[in-house]
Amino acid sequence: MMLEFLGVALMGLGTVFFVAGTVGLLRFPDLFCRLHALTKADGLGLALVCLGTICLASTPGEVLRIIVIWFAVALSSATCGHMIARHARAHRNDSEAP
Repeated sequence: MMLEFLGVALMGLGTVFFVAGTVGLLRFPDLFCRLHALTKADGLGLALVCLGTICLASTPGEVLRIIVIWFAVALSSATCGHMIARHARAHRNDSEAP
């Protein structure tokens, strides 16, 4: 019972971070600020949702699968964020940003 409550609370908190990242994506002025807000907030949101899901998992196999998915998504998110920022920096005009 208590573990279920903790799981739902962690998943709810993770959802708040996903929403915060989305708001940052829509509100910040340039690509780099948007990308930073999105990757940081979504990374923490993913961690909290996965921890909440682990609290609700019923077998060790499910826990292992959740951890593998968490690792894969976190790794791909960091890689994609880096690639987007690198491409944007390489192709920006001299009149833009520092």
